[in-house]
This record gives sequence, C-alpha cells and structure tokens, in this order.
Amino acid sequence: MAPLDPAHQKDKDFEAVTRFKTGDRAAFDELMSRYEGRIFGFLQRMCGNGERAKDMVQETFLNAYRYLSGFRGDASFKTWLYRIASTSCLKSKRRRKAEPAQHLSLDDLIPSEDEVKELTASGWYNAPDDQLLTQELSEHIDRSLMKLAEPYRIVFVLRDVEGLSAEEAAKALGISVPAVKSRLHRARLFLRKELSAYYLTGGK
Repeated sequence: MAPLDPAHQKDKDFEAVTRFKTGDRAAFDELMSRYEGRIFGFLQRMCGNGERAKDMVQETFLNAYRYLSGFRGDASFKTWLYRIASTSCLKSKRRRKAEPAQHLSLDDLIPSEDEVKELTASGWYNAPDDQLLTQELSEHIDRSLMKLAEPYRIVFVLRDVEGLSAEEAAKALGISVPAVKSRLHRARLFLRKELSAYYLTGGK
C-alpha cells in the first residue's frame, strides 16, 4: 500500500482523534499502529539502545493515550506525538546518572574553512544510493549521531530522518524555527565531516 500524502495523513489522524474523543478507543490502536515504528526508530537513534527505546515507546504512547482527550489540535497529531517522544527521551537522559560517552562541544561541530573546502571537494554526498544504504554506513551514521549533543541530534533526526518541517520540529521541541535551522546546520556540518572522513579512509 502506498504511503499517504501528508495532507491526507493529517486528515486521517484528525478523524481518528475525533473518534477517540467520542469514545471509540479502537481509534487509538489505529494511530499507534500508524506511528509506532516511526517513533521507535526516532527514539532508537536518540538513545542508541534498542531496549531503552522500546521502553520509551511504551511511555510515549501511554502518555499520548492519557492526554489525547485534551489534545486541542494546535499542531498536527504527528507533531504532538513527536513532542511527547522528545520529552520522554530528554527526561530519560536526565534521569540517568551518567552519559555513556562524551558529547562534542559546540566548537567541535564546526569544521574549519579548509575542512569545508575539502568536504565540498570530496563529494561524499554524491555517493550512489546503494552505497549510502549499506548496513555498515548506516551503523557509522548512527555512531556519529551519538557523538552529537542532544539539542543537535534531536533536531537532525526530526528534520532529516523523520522528515518533519522546520515548523513542525520547532513545535515538537518547543523552540523557535531559527533555532531549529541553526542547530540543523551545525549538525549537518558535523555529519558531513564525519562522512567525509569515512569515505576518505574507505570506511575504516
């Protein structure tokens, strides 16, 4: 079955939310089946741990079920759900006693002028689709993502992986659109640097 276009998806979500509010609890199962896989992928990339991601998926949908009756529709259901997932993720991080790895500072995210020239010349972003989709490269990207501090990683995942617009990501995170664009730009620069190094060393 072909995926729904965004406008149709939004209408279907609104219809399901309306049915839920009128007492059709099965409508929530429809919403959950529609978004469970995407939310799991998002949380797995954010926390780098499949089991923890599963726990946070459950927490996300439990909270969504609990508060859906009060959902006003100021944003789309999808955006609202990502906001709940983002909040669950960040709270989970704060509850942990220690981070598993040292994140990069803001200065580490920005390549020097010479590095930018090298990155542009290397043409890593022009690699064939089949190469980009290899498991090895996917794992390298995921490892690189975990080096990013959460404010940059979460924006990158929402925008470039989950496909949210800048406006949707801003609403999901409770920040401004310019802040989303700034963080995304820095995250992309860092990942471009990481991928360039990956190609130059042949993935070693």
